[in-house]
Amino acid sequence: MPVGLKKPEVNNILNVPGIKLASVKAGIKYKDRKDLSLIMLDEGSVVSGLFTKNKFRAAPVQVCQNHLKAGSHKRALLINTGSANAGTGSEGFDNAMQICSELATNLKVQAHDILPFSTGVILTHIPVNKIVGQFTNLIESLAESHWLEVAEAIMTTDTVPKAYSTKIKTENEDIVITGISKGSGMICPNMATMLAFIGTNANISQSILSRIHKEIVEDSFNAISVDGDTSTNDSFILMATNQAQNKLISNEGDKDYEIIKEGFFEVASYLAHSIIRDGEGATKFIHIEVINGKTKNDCKEIAKKISHSPLVKTALFASDPNLGRILAAIGNADISSLLIDKVDVYLNGLPFAQNGSIASNYDEELANIEMKKTEIHLKVDLKIGSEHSSFWTTDLSYDYVKINAEYRS
Repeated sequence: MPVGLKKPEVNNILNVPGIKLASVKAGIKYKDRKDLSLIMLDEGSVVSGLFTKNKFRAAPVQVCQNHLKAGSHKRALLINTGSANAGTGSEGFDNAMQICSELATNLKVQAHDILPFSTGVILTHIPVNKIVGQFTNLIESLAESHWLEVAEAIMTTDTVPKAYSTKIKTENEDIVITGISKGSGMICPNMATMLAFIGTNANISQSILSRIHKEIVEDSFNAISVDGDTSTNDSFILMATNQAQNKLISNEGDKDYEIIKEGFFEVASYLAHSIIRDGEGATKFIHIEVINGKTKNDCKEIAKKISHSPLVKTALFASDPNLGRILAAIGNADISSLLIDKVDVYLNGLPFAQNGSIASNYDEELANIEMKKTEIHLKVDLKIGSEHSSFWTTDLSYDYVKINAEYRS
């Protein structure tokens, strides 16, 4: 069961002028479920992409990066689940190129106007004929209102679809921002085994879209971890159809720059946290906050060490206040500025470590009560600077092992 996360209400997911979506059943892996999706962009739309840093980049990731280099004006995104098309060599690359070429012919655009995405089992080839055979159905099914349908179609081990919308007010017009994502396991920066697609009708240049993209990812999709594993297929896409009447946002000094950036960040953060709340086998949603460090990177590294520690995560699953494991994780961080005799740590506001040792007023009975809660806030005060960073993770349960042991069955 996801932690404090429900299936989005269809009425809460807003259409984005200039974007149409569709999903169909292609029989790629699953029976009787939609597993192939198309996101169609009106002419004049701009796109920015960020991708996995795993050296075994999947074929569709390689194709996307090549196509984005050919220009930022893209017309369609094609997404399949059931096969990651990763570790498939030149044949996998050729297959990804073929489906782009075939779809481009159907849409009467160029092959480099298509961006392909795959998620599912690594070391499996995509069934090209099954995918191509559904292009007519996909195109005929396109509609502005199908965001949630696509969010469901791209799921793998997710238990609920992930979608979110917001409206922001610019100087001239209300702007819509809507996003969907998938991800539940193999979640670790950079990004995760995740796909995320966020679109807006805002009038914005590609260079500024790309700048905002890089700024918002660090504290959203690059600040989450379920299990410490980074996938081969991570992809995070921003799309702007430029159909709104706001004045073109073309540099960071423009009046609406911060407004649009905050809107994108709101959507990206919600989707990133949704992935953690739906983490494989998760029973707890854990926010790790590290404050008063020398650098933001130092703070983030300590937060990551805590989030990746199986001993910390299993203690959280067991609701066992074996909190010395958190101190051990902090001490394992490769941070030269760390002064262990200054470190304070709090569990949901309850102090349990002060100046690197057990707090004088630590109450294990109260700690037991806090550990049983489904939402945990761990705050680490380094007391050596003024920087801070936050990170989100899950506990590690029996079900995580079961889900991954049975993933291919």
